[in-house]
Amino acid sequence: MAATPASDFTLARDGRTFFLTLCSADGLNRLSRSLVDGLADEILHFYSGDLPVLALVISGFTNFSVGADLNEISQLDAPTAYDFARAGQRLMNAVSGYPAPVFAAIEGHCMGGGLDLALACHRRVCSPNAIFGHRGAALGLMTGWGGTQRLPRLIGKGRAMQMFLAAEKLNAEQALAAGLVEAIVDDPAAYALKLLDSHQ
Repeated sequence: MAATPASDFTLARDGRTFFLTLCSADGLNRLSRSLVDGLADEILHFYSGDLPVLALVISGFTNFSVGADLNEISQLDAPTAYDFARAGQRLMNAVSGYPAPVFAAIEGHCMGGGLDLALACHRRVCSPNAIFGHRGAALGLMTGWGGTQRLPRLIGKGRAMQMFLAAEKLNAEQALAAGLVEAIVDDPAAYALKLLDSHQ
């Protein structure tokens, strides 16, 4: 499986599946504006041509993603904040509208915008050390990337409100019980590939 590096993510292919792995130097995989744009461009490129569309597994090195870069967000004014929200929506819509199966293979922290990204995927599996949450309320922020619509549809309005308004975090077992993920496995990416291979 050959990997093609990018600034903060790698792209690899294994048979009929693409693996897109977030891999920032510190392992936190913050979703900066440049990364959000780069991911959206890459994913849209996957199905913009005439070639068959391959299934996609999105994962992260060390952590899935801790979410948007708060240092970057603190510098935004109203117009640039709106632009960043639109950029995030473009990425999430590219993922949710992908015409082949998209798995989120989640290890470590999956927080804020990282949770939005996982929610945009069609299916989610995680490792035993996964932690999920949307800490925006504790920081005076609210996501503009579609998570407020996708999470209630997945786990119910009441549970979603707890996560958003109380900044509640869920561990892997709690996420499984809530219906946020469908399985807890030691190697989520390998598990996703096995499921995809069984249906191809």
